[in-house]
Amino acid sequence: HPLSSLLMLNVSKIEAPVSYVGNPHLTNAPTLIVMMGLPARGKTYMAKKLTRYLNWIGLPTKVFNVGEYRREAVKNYSSYDFFKPDNQDAVKIRQHCAVAALRDVHAYLTKEGGQVAVFDATNTTRDRRDMILCFGYENGFKMFFIESVCDDPAVIATNIMEVKVSSPDYQDCKMTDAVVDFQKRIECYQATYEPLDPDEYDRNLSFIKVIDVGRRFLVNRVQDHVQSRIVYYLMNIHVQPRTIYLCRHGESEDNLQGRLGGDSSLSVKGRKFSVALAQFMELQNLQELKVWSSQLRRSIQTAEALGVSYEQWKALNEIDAGVCEEMTYEEVKERFPEEFALRDQDKYYYRYPRGESYQDLVQRLEPVIMELERQENVLVICHQAVMRCLLAYFLDKSAGEVSSRVLHHFWGNSIALYGCKVESIFLNVEAVDTHRDRPEQVKRGPGTLIRRNSITPLTSPEPTKKSRFEGIDDQSIPEASPASLSLCMVPQLSAVLSTPVSVIPPPRPFFVPGSSKSLDWYSVSVSTSDFRTLSILSATFSMLCGYIPCVCGNWSLFVVFTAQSK
Repeated sequence: HPLSSLLMLNVSKIEAPVSYVGNPHLTNAPTLIVMMGLPARGKTYMAKKLTRYLNWIGLPTKVFNVGEYRREAVKNYSSYDFFKPDNQDAVKIRQHCAVAALRDVHAYLTKEGGQVAVFDATNTTRDRRDMILCFGYENGFKMFFIESVCDDPAVIATNIMEVKVSSPDYQDCKMTDAVVDFQKRIECYQATYEPLDPDEYDRNLSFIKVIDVGRRFLVNRVQDHVQSRIVYYLMNIHVQPRTIYLCRHGESEDNLQGRLGGDSSLSVKGRKFSVALAQFMELQNLQELKVWSSQLRRSIQTAEALGVSYEQWKALNEIDAGVCEEMTYEEVKERFPEEFALRDQDKYYYRYPRGESYQDLVQRLEPVIMELERQENVLVICHQAVMRCLLAYFLDKSAGEVSSRVLHHFWGNSIALYGCKVESIFLNVEAVDTHRDRPEQVKRGPGTLIRRNSITPLTSPEPTKKSRFEGIDDQSIPEASPASLSLCMVPQLSAVLSTPVSVIPPPRPFFVPGSSKSLDWYSVSVSTSDFRTLSILSATFSMLCGYIPCVCGNWSLFVVFTAQSK
């Protein structure tokens, strides 16, 4: 289509920004990550890997690739002329596409429950970045820039050959013609490229420069834990091709009896599998292969059969079943019927009493993922729940979406520059099936036993616990009666307690989230180390305020009073 007709695209501008309304006491503002850099510098690779990692650790994240919006708007790509800076019609189209992507970013972060959005585009000019900054600040988003800088011709050429020439822009084009056209496209962006300036113009921005695919980094003004984790992750990944094998231990004696957890030895078939595994790995002839195992006996015995040095990781131990350790499913159902039902309802968030949940396991395995990203060829010998969590990371799924991993199968993850190929390998050694299907009646919908404190199911029929100030309103804050107020008079307290009590006025009013009532913090200082004295004060103020005061050491109490209770 001629460019003039493309200007009639049905891409509306962003409406007047809606201020982000959140709870500053309990939540962080959403984060908008802005990718930037010349084409073929690995921006999309980093954006996808980072999104996969953030989703895996529990931060809902989504990539918004402006190139996809442009391809939707311009169905028939002609040549690099579309990206020339003096092509005013095309510049307007690209601007409209960026605005459309930002509109979707706004919806995702304010209405759809997203916490992090990745705006994936070149964003090579200050005008474009300033427009994105205004959008972010007006909506209350935290802003973080990731600039990919690469001058290595080999890396750029590999990127073009492996990724760019196979994009929809060149589906009906010869490879040589596609390479030439894309190189011309890079030159168009180079003409107007304005890198981040850490010394002057961009010194107040939060950003990281990734130089030559991770050889060097420049980090500027990291402001919160999300940005810190982003930086930490980007400093650990690399793009060298490698293979990571994930393998369950051989069949154990506890597996034969259907018992959870435990620390039993390998069975006869388990030892046979460990020998077959050693033979298979020898045939692969992988250079500098590293072997990791858990610290449990069945995993160590599987690793020992390889005849090579290996590292033991406590983080790779099986999920802790708590009070249900070494029980069969039938025994758990008989002794803890409610726990048995709770686990069926939500396996990912369910935490065994005195044990772990899958979500706990993901947090435990985060250092393992970081170290795997730094390594080359690795064989990881672990356990079923651990393998599900690790595979969820490589497959970009949640652990709940990854099916159970049967014994004596293992998975090879071939990681290249722009992708991860996962294949299942069976060494023809049979084993007992340790998988238990979820009951059909549970699959149809949630039952009546789901009870959570945030993310942790309760084991008793108590109502769901809430945070201290959640749901407080004007009616829920009890007004003190004259009788209870009289108990707080200093003379009466002095008559009961032998130590003087002084009440320090509040430095500023305290506003309870969700309430229009202004409360005051009072610091009540008691010059005693007697726990009985503090206990009496604590009980008195608790009766007055409805909250148990916070005892700091043996010396002071912090109490919330209503204005009328002073």
